Amino acid sequence: MLVFKAIMKRRSIRRYKQMPVALSVLKKLVDAARLAPSAGNFQPIEYILLNKKSVVNQIFEHLRWAVYLKGKGTPSKDQRPVAIIVILINKKRAKFPFYTQVDMGAAIENILLAATEKGLGSCWFGSIDRPKIARDLSVPKSHSVEYVVALGYPDEKSVVFPMKKTHKYHKDEKNVIHVPKRTLKSILHLNKY
Repeated sequence: MLVFKAIMKRRSIRRYKQMPVALSVLKKLVDAARLAPSAGNFQPIEYILLNKKSVVNQIFEHLRWAVYLKGKGTPSKDQRPVAIIVILINKKRAKFPFYTQVDMGAAIENILLAATEKGLGSCWFGSIDRPKIARDLSVPKSHSVEYVVALGYPDEKSVVFPMKKTHKYHKDEKNVIHVPKRTLKSILHLNKY
């Protein structure tokens, strides 16, 4: 898949088929993250890869799902993610906090795009219970839990449409998620504002 095609196809997916994802594929996603740019090349990001159902379900309880979907965002037990990547910061390597956030954005986007290429759905979470995740996964004090990416083969559809009145996404009567995005014309300024 071409990169631009993966960018156009990638959407946040919150419902997954209960089919396992090969460990080799999951490792490739982390490898894609590892190769993202890193300010000063300090490389402070580390990852915990979860693919054991009991552990995935334990961490699932610490994620907050799709606030705009008002209860329809949290997947049922038969549509939960089958894998999770927890993104950590090694505090000893994080020399510049602002740039560390930028590094994580680049790394996570690499995960999302690589997942799309592999036919996986993904959802990036910032609204998580960090202390409980750190406790449950025995994360040392030298590291901090920052984000989570849920993964699995998609069991829902999400489409983009031009943003008009609201930025809020919604589900239609067929459970398709509609995500408003600003148009290129509304955000692009050529040579001056």
